Amino acid sequence: MKQSGTRMYRFFSNLERFQWNIALKSLLTGALAGLLAVLYRLATEKGTDFAVSVYGYLKIHPAMTAVWIAAAVAAGLVIAWLIRLEPMASGGGVPQVEGVILYGLKMRWYAVIAVRYAAGILGSLFGLSFGPEGPSIQMGAAVSEGVSNHISETKIERNHLLTSGAAAGLSAAFSAPLTGMIFALEEIQRSFSPTVLLSATTASLMADFISKYFFGLKPVLYFQNVPSLPLAQYLWLFPLGIFVGLCGVAANRGLLLFQTAYGKIPQRLRPVVAILLALPCGLLLPQVLGGGRNLITFTEGTQTAISMVALLLVVKILFSGTSFGSGTPGGIFMPIISIGALSGCLSGLAAVKLGMPRTYLPVFIICGIAGGLSSCVKAPVTSIILTAELTGSFLHILPVAICSLTALLVSDLLKTKPIYEELLHRYIEKNGYAIPAADKRGELIEFPVEAGSGISRKLLREIGWPEGSLVVGLRRGSEELVPKGDTQILPGDYLLVLAPQSESREVRKEIWKLCHIKI
Repeated sequence: MKQSGTRMYRFFSNLERFQWNIALKSLLTGALAGLLAVLYRLATEKGTDFAVSVYGYLKIHPAMTAVWIAAAVAAGLVIAWLIRLEPMASGGGVPQVEGVILYGLKMRWYAVIAVRYAAGILGSLFGLSFGPEGPSIQMGAAVSEGVSNHISETKIERNHLLTSGAAAGLSAAFSAPLTGMIFALEEIQRSFSPTVLLSATTASLMADFISKYFFGLKPVLYFQNVPSLPLAQYLWLFPLGIFVGLCGVAANRGLLLFQTAYGKIPQRLRPVVAILLALPCGLLLPQVLGGGRNLITFTEGTQTAISMVALLLVVKILFSGTSFGSGTPGGIFMPIISIGALSGCLSGLAAVKLGMPRTYLPVFIICGIAGGLSSCVKAPVTSIILTAELTGSFLHILPVAICSLTALLVSDLLKTKPIYEELLHRYIEKNGYAIPAADKRGELIEFPVEAGSGISRKLLREIGWPEGSLVVGLRRGSEELVPKGDTQILPGDYLLVLAPQSESREVRKEIWKLCHIKI
C-alpha cells in the first residue's frame, strides 16, 4: 500500500511538472508574441493615421490623385508578390493557425512574420479595412513555432506552445488577457484542457503586461459614464440582438462573397483593386478607414444622425469585404467589432425615437459589439469576455450576454457558418491541403468527454472506436490513468488518442461525435 502511494505521488509530481514546464515556456512565447503584436499594432495604427491625412490632402489637392493611384498600383503589386512568397500569410491569419494546430498544416514561421509585417503595414498606409488582431494571433503562433523547435520535447507540447502564442497575440492586440485565454479554448483548440488553459493564461498575461507597458492601462475602447441598463429596458435587448445578428450575418457572408468574387480576378491584381477601392472611401467617408476604432468613438457621440450611422454601417460592411476578399494580409476582428458597434448604435437610435432615454445609447453600442462578433464568428463566450475587456467594464455583462446569445440564435437560424471555420476550409481546398501529408509517426489528440455523450459511463471495450485509432491515455482530474478494456469512461474525462497522421482529421471527427452529446 505504501509502495502504491509512493508511485501515485511520483505520478502527480510528473504531471504537475509537465504542466508547469509548458507554462514556464509559455512565458517566453508570450513575451515574444506580445512584443511582435505591440509593434505591429503601433505600426498599422500609424499607417492608418497616415492614410487619413493623405486622403484629407487629396480632397484639397485633387491633382495629386494621379500620384496616389500610381503609388496604389505599385503597393498592390508588391503585396501580391509578398503573398506569392508566403501564401499562409494572406488574409486574416486565424484560419491558418487553426489549420496548423488542428490539421497539422506546415508553417514557415519566419516567412509568415516577415510577410505579415511588410504587407500589413503597406496595406495600412492606404487605409484598408483591417485590424491588428488576426495577424497578431498568427505571428504569435509563428514565433512560438520557432521557439518550440528548440525547446519543445513532444508534438503535444509544441501544439500547446503554438496555442499559447496565438492567445498571447490576441491578448496584446486588444490588451485583453482573459479573451486570449478563452479564445485559445473556444476557437483554436475547440475543447477545454487544463494544460492549454494554464499555458494560455501565462502567455496571455505576459503579453498583456507588455501591451500595457506600451499603451497604458486604459481599455482599447473606453466608454465614459455608461449607465447601467434598468431591468425595465431589457426588452429592448431582443430586437437589438436580432438586428445586430442580421448585420453580423451580413458581414459574415459579405466577407465570403467578396472572397469568391475576387477569385475571378488575376491574383496579382487583387490587392491593387482593394487599394483603389479605398480611394472613394477615404475621400468621402474617412471614418471607415482602418480597423474602426475611430469609427466606434464616432458612434458614441450622442448627436449622431441615424442616416449617417446607417450609411457608415453599409459602407463598412462593403469596404471590409473588398479589403479582406483580396487576400491582402490583415485582421477582420476589429472591422467586425466596428460593424457590431454601428448596428448597435443604429438600433439604439431607433429605440430612442420610440421612447427609450438617449442616455442608454452607449449600452446598445457595447451590446452590439458582442452581438456582431457572436453572430459572425460564432464564438459567444469569447465575444462576451472581449467586449467586457475592450470597454473596461463587467457591469454590463448581463445585457451583453443576452444580446450576444440572441444574435447567435439569429445566426444559427439563418444557417450561418462560423467565419473562421469556413475560411479554413477554403484555404485547405485552395492550397491542396485536404489531407495532411502522411508520415510514419502517429498524432496524439486530446478529447473531453461530455456528460450524456455516447461513450459516457461505458467501458472502453464496449465502444466502437474508429479504425486506426488507439486510446493511449485517460486523464481524470489531476490523475492520469492507463486505459484498459474494463476502464469505465466518466463525464469530464480527457481521452488521449493516437492516430496515424494521415488519418488524424477523420479520426478527430469520429471521436468528437462519440465524446459529445448528439443533438
